[in-house]
Amino acid sequence: MRMCRFLIPFLLLGSVTLSAQKRITLLFAGDLMQHQAQIDAARNSSGGYDYGDCFTAVQPLVSEADLAIANLEVTLAGKPYRGYPAFSAPDAYLQAIKECGFDILLTANNHCLDRGRRGFDRTLLMLDSLSLLRAGTYRDENDRQRRYPLLIEQKGFRLMLLNYTYATNGLSETSPRIVNRIDRALMQRDIARARMAQPDAIIACMHWGTEYKTLPDDAQRQLARWLLSQGVTHVIGCHPHMVQPMELLTDSLGGKHAIVYSLGNFVSGMTLAGTDGGAIFTLTLEKDSTGRTTLAQCGYELVWTGRPRLTGHRRYRLYPVTMPRDSLSSAAYRRMQEYAGRTRRHLDEHNKEVDEWKRQ
Repeated sequence: MRMCRFLIPFLLLGSVTLSAQKRITLLFAGDLMQHQAQIDAARNSSGGYDYGDCFTAVQPLVSEADLAIANLEVTLAGKPYRGYPAFSAPDAYLQAIKECGFDILLTANNHCLDRGRRGFDRTLLMLDSLSLLRAGTYRDENDRQRRYPLLIEQKGFRLMLLNYTYATNGLSETSPRIVNRIDRALMQRDIARARMAQPDAIIACMHWGTEYKTLPDDAQRQLARWLLSQGVTHVIGCHPHMVQPMELLTDSLGGKHAIVYSLGNFVSGMTLAGTDGGAIFTLTLEKDSTGRTTLAQCGYELVWTGRPRLTGHRRYRLYPVTMPRDSLSSAAYRRMQEYAGRTRRHLDEHNKEVDEWKRQ
């Protein structure tokens, strides 16, 4: 697990420092969800909750990255624990996410206000108590000024992370709480502020699009290109609960910019075809002796959530789709391969210059 500590913010920006090298690998995962069936399955005989084996199979993939980021699409409001439509996950779930190897969780999404002020405040408290970095929602303007845009200094790179949501399911935050919403004037100011720190890359993580759609809509495409035009380097999307295409664009100077329209669900209890899995997107940045940073490599890997009735295990488990046949029941393996085959065909058809990541 990567060690990190807070620095005094540069220009009042949230900041983290780690080690120094010339190459860094970032991993992005989709929606971290907890539906009622997942919560019930995690309950143990003593009345507590155990997610110890939920991420075991994917933990090596996540922890191998220098920096791992995912969308936390639940609150940590405390009891009663509930799934859809107003999520509140057990604290043990957040601990398992941290142990899996995630460093930063995105909180600007349509479920961040599900459990009102208590859910909003307690979620931020729990993230901070586990030293998990966060972006997207804030206790007040002072909290946002200190932490946002999120500046990460690691391995000789300076990276800025942005996070916004399209909406909050018709709910409004109560002052002084702040949710980063998709608003071009706001985003333009934030990007300008991020550029003042002279980062090697600015990455915008967007909660956008239409649920259960496998292709991005015009608004996503237009906003992605607008973000790039403002100085964002790469754009990573979530929300539709389905994997949507990825593309690599080349600017007039030869720079490469990745756009991922939706990573789908990282882990969930959803059963609709295509929602039982998601994609991990990995990108490697490289800095040469002149200080120029380029995208050296990027690609996706698919993951699949195994439900107890298929796997024979008591709890929900997440698997890379490359798991060997003998590691799952025949029914689970068959369902996982159906998901993988369907998603690969979709991405093969619609991706532009982004292929499946091949691990050594």
